[in-house]
Amino acid sequence: MIRWTEEQRELRTLAEELGAAAGEGHLERDAGREFGHAAWKLIRETGLLGLPFDERWGGLGQDLLTTMYVLEGLGYACRDGGFSFSVSTQIVSTGVPLQRFGSAQLKDRYLPRISDGSLIGAHAITEPSGGSDVMAMRTTAVRDGDDYVLNGSKAFVTNGPIADVIVVYALTGKRGSPAALTAFLVERDTPGLVVGPPVAKMGLATSPFSELFFDDCRVPAANVVGSPNAGFLVMDHVMKWEILCSFVINVGEMQHRLERSVEYARSRTQFGQKIGSFQSVSNRLADMHIAVESSRKWLYDTAQRYSNGENVTIDIAASKLITSENNVAVALAAVQLFGGYGYTSEYGLEKDLRDSVAGTIYSGTSDIQRQRIARMLGL
Repeated sequence: MIRWTEEQRELRTLAEELGAAAGEGHLERDAGREFGHAAWKLIRETGLLGLPFDERWGGLGQDLLTTMYVLEGLGYACRDGGFSFSVSTQIVSTGVPLQRFGSAQLKDRYLPRISDGSLIGAHAITEPSGGSDVMAMRTTAVRDGDDYVLNGSKAFVTNGPIADVIVVYALTGKRGSPAALTAFLVERDTPGLVVGPPVAKMGLATSPFSELFFDDCRVPAANVVGSPNAGFLVMDHVMKWEILCSFVINVGEMQHRLERSVEYARSRTQFGQKIGSFQSVSNRLADMHIAVESSRKWLYDTAQRYSNGENVTIDIAASKLITSENNVAVALAAVQLFGGYGYTSEYGLEKDLRDSVAGTIYSGTSDIQRQRIARMLGL
C-alpha cells in the first residue's frame, strides 16, 4: 500500500476541486460536442498540467506515481470524461516525450508552454489504413537539407482540432522495421499541414479529435524528438505513460460511479424494501467494487515496477486490458442498477457507458493487448 505524503494529498485535493468545477455543464457540452474551454482555463490556473515536468520548465516536478494519484482524483471528481481525457493527452502526448527525448532547444522553446497549458498538445500515430498496426505506417518523412518533408495522413488524433503542437510519427526507413520511425514536433500553422474538422463519435464527445493531412509539409530537422529512426522508442515510452495516466483517470471515474450506485441502492425502495437488500443488486455492487480495486492495483503496481526499471510489457498490456474492460462493465452495471433513470441522459450514466467503450479501443485494442500477452508467453 502506497503511503501518500501531505504534499501529494494536497495536490489530489486540488485536482478534485478542479474536477468538480470543470465538470459543471458537462451534459450540455456532451450534447453539443463542445470542448470545455472554460475548464481548460481553470486547470491552467492550478498548474496541474505541469505535474510530471521539471521545475526548470515551470512544472511541479512530480514522479509518475504522484501524477497518477492526482489524475485519479481528477477522474473521481470531474463528470466531463472528455475533458479529463484531453488533459491526460496534453500531458503524455507532447510533454512527456519532449522532457524525456527532446533536445535542449526544443525543451526550452516548447515545454514551458506545454506545462502551463498555453499550448495544447496532441500526437499523431494512427493512420486510416493501419489502425493498431503501427508497423504498417505510410506517412513518410524525407530529409531535404535542413528539413524533413512529410507526406501522408493521420486519423483519430485526440485534441487535433484544438492542438497548437503535435508530435507526429512518420516513416523514415524501411516499412516494418522498428528502426524506421521518427517523431517530429510539428506546429499547427506549418505550411502543408491541414487539420480536418472534428469527427463525431460515440463517446468522449467533449474531447475533440480529427484527421491530419500532410502535403509536402516541411519540418525543421531540429524538430526531431529524440533522434532519427528512434521514433518507436519514443512511442513505447509515451504509450506506457498514456496507459498508466489515462486509465487511472478511469479508476477515479469508476470509484465515483460505484459510490453513487451504493448510495442509490441504499435509498431506492422497490417492493417495500431498499433495492440493496436484493442479492442480485448487492452481488452486482460487490463485482463493481472488485473491478475498481483490481484495476487500481494493476495500474499502481505496474507503475511502481516501471519506475523501478523492471520489464513491464505484460503488466502494461494486462493493466490496460483489465481496466478498460472493467470500466465498461462498471458503467453498464450502473446503468442497469439505476434502471430507467440510468438510461436517461439526465443522470449522466449513459454518457459514462458511451465514454467507457473508447478505452477498449485507443492505446491498442483489447484484442491487441491479448495478442501481446500471448506473444510474451511464447505463443
